[in-house]
Amino acid sequence: MEAYRNKFTTYPPADGILALRQSVSTFIKEREGLDFKTNEILIAAGGRPLIYTLYRALVDKGDKVIYAVPSWNNNHYVHFTEGQHEVIQATRENNFMPTAEDIKPHLKDAVLIALCSPLNPTGTVFKKEELEKICDMVLEENISRDDDEKKLYVMYDQMYWMLTFGDTVHYNPVSLRPEMKDYTIFIDGISKAFAATGVRVGWALGPEHVLSKMKAINSHIGAWSPMAEEHATAKFLLQNEAIDEYLDHYKNELSERLQLIYEGFQKLRSEGYPVDACAPQAAIYLTIQLNLVGKTTNNGNLLSTQAEVTSYILDEAKLAVVPFYAFGAPKESDWYRLSVGTCKKEEIAEMLQKLRSALSKLT
Repeated sequence: MEAYRNKFTTYPPADGILALRQSVSTFIKEREGLDFKTNEILIAAGGRPLIYTLYRALVDKGDKVIYAVPSWNNNHYVHFTEGQHEVIQATRENNFMPTAEDIKPHLKDAVLIALCSPLNPTGTVFKKEELEKICDMVLEENISRDDDEKKLYVMYDQMYWMLTFGDTVHYNPVSLRPEMKDYTIFIDGISKAFAATGVRVGWALGPEHVLSKMKAINSHIGAWSPMAEEHATAKFLLQNEAIDEYLDHYKNELSERLQLIYEGFQKLRSEGYPVDACAPQAAIYLTIQLNLVGKTTNNGNLLSTQAEVTSYILDEAKLAVVPFYAFGAPKESDWYRLSVGTCKKEEIAEMLQKLRSALSKLT
């Protein structure tokens, strides 16, 4: 409000106002130990334009992009840039996170590995040892390439990194392997950690020569973060005491909701219902399984596809969940993203009871 009263309503600089880039630099240094100068920081209207411009800056037609599914929109961004899809089917055994072994066969000639941790849609994170292996492979691959060959970069989407629960630890490539700073572009912002999805302030951290191309592309599409929001965020990120107090409360509330629903799913599973869930680690998501294809409803309708399962759960249990095939996974995947972004604790018991009732009607 103060920024608007001060008439901060003009176009911002293409890379974001200096005050905000300085605040981001301080914020990320103090809280994650990452050292990025203001010319290595790019501000945009949230994470989406940063991801889009990163793809446009690095991926030419036919270039190989490695990504795992489920993951948020990588399949669409590769399609936009006419890149070559190098798709990894992540598994429950690895909490749906890609492993170094999964990635290795795809490395030759690839220009980008798209990673996200904590992962949207699963709410799971990389293990330290696995991320170290991936970093070592990237460094080794880049050393092997000639000077006239394109390098291999990592997009590291860590939009949820502040939202970890219990003993979960967030790791990033540059802290684990400082040499990765030359090849890593972070995607981050206030949208999720500060429950500010509509405020539209995101930032990328990375090599200046990559960010300068991203800045030029972002300018052409006009996806700058609004000037007033930039000024407000520049002040907000330096208010450590207020942020700590906020995050402590926010994370406790999220963790409680996720844990209650997880325990509810485990109870349903113990009762013999064909459902499951991964233990919550981070973000605002719970990974759940609804293994209901082949079941018949009490009015005789066969649930023959996951789309029909999704509709049945919505209609009968009033529970809206997003199937993993919306995140690039196969159509037959019976795993789903359940978000607690708008969940009220008082409604969880009722939701689980409605789900139990819906499941009990299937044969």
